Amino acid sequence: MSLQVGNSPYRRATYRYTPLLAWMLTPNIYLTELYGKILFVICDILAAHVMHRILSLRGFDNWRACWYCSLWLFNPLPMMVSSRGNAEAILAVLVMVTLYYLESRQIVKAALFYGLSVHMKIYPVTYAVPIVLSLQTDQQAMEESNSTKWNEGYLKKGTYFHNCIRNFLKLVVRLLNQEVLLFIGIAGLLFFGLGVLFYCRYGWEFLDHTYLYHLTRRDIRHNFSPYFYMLYLTAESEWSCGLALAAFIPQSLLLFVTSFAYYKDLTFCCFLQTAIFVTFNKVCTSQYFLWYLCLLPVVLPNLALTWRRGLVLLVLWFIGQGLWLTPAYYLEFEGQNTFLFIWLAGLVFLSINCYILLVLISSYKERELQPKTKTE
Repeated sequence: MSLQVGNSPYRRATYRYTPLLAWMLTPNIYLTELYGKILFVICDILAAHVMHRILSLRGFDNWRACWYCSLWLFNPLPMMVSSRGNAEAILAVLVMVTLYYLESRQIVKAALFYGLSVHMKIYPVTYAVPIVLSLQTDQQAMEESNSTKWNEGYLKKGTYFHNCIRNFLKLVVRLLNQEVLLFIGIAGLLFFGLGVLFYCRYGWEFLDHTYLYHLTRRDIRHNFSPYFYMLYLTAESEWSCGLALAAFIPQSLLLFVTSFAYYKDLTFCCFLQTAIFVTFNKVCTSQYFLWYLCLLPVVLPNLALTWRRGLVLLVLWFIGQGLWLTPAYYLEFEGQNTFLFIWLAGLVFLSINCYILLVLISSYKERELQPKTKTE
């Protein structure tokens, strides 16, 4: 309603998103209050369609591609989140379209959707490093391999420091190619262009609520994060902001390592990046699970998992949530002080998620990448 009369959407205290989302949902006022929910459900279907396109691009037949897509379409969690009015489905579409265009080597389109996705919600920025690393040409990768073999004896003679500097400079040179510069230029231009547009319209509150708030956010309400109890106990401490920022350290280290380890299979790398980001984030709610669940249908074909082992992992994941939801219920609805039990259950859920990620990594089988086509 604020937009209708020319006011800022940030007049609502809990609005922490880009104004673009509020603009997209203005038909809620003019048409029907169900417009937003209908839009999010349609986005769920569109996300499944893009998953099907990705799997078809990899050579899967229609029946098998549809089967994997059904794991998203008939998943009750996306149904529940979209039908209650959360916009995570929009991000699912933007991320899936970005990966589709990257896999089909349409760099311009991929950059446009990536810039828009980072503007809509900040977490896809974690894909930047693996995307840039993946945009090396086949010729560069071959030259790197040949150069490494040719210089293997020579490098052993050099100092460790000199070898590190030499390898770093080679990496920088390899990444300075047309595709990388084109992707960074277009995605960055769109992201900053939208940022400037909304900053001119809404001022500092746009930057504060949309981006900066999430850096220093201290959510002391119960959630799945292992950090919530620490932030709850130190809410009034002068160290509270510092602790909130320190929570990014283990998250960032793991994201950096996985970027270099799995960038050759960009979809699997982004899945790991998102799962790690959500699992180790200082705030974690059920809707965040959709960020990596939307990538699971296109990752599963490359996992050597038996049905039995997959079912065990799924049951473990639900058990972890059940252990957390039980004390959360007594806190929320019975008014009992169960903060300690919620935190302990959160640590168990963290351990379960880490175990699941380790199993998925150990089950990963590297797929044969499609030949890279000419840049659009």
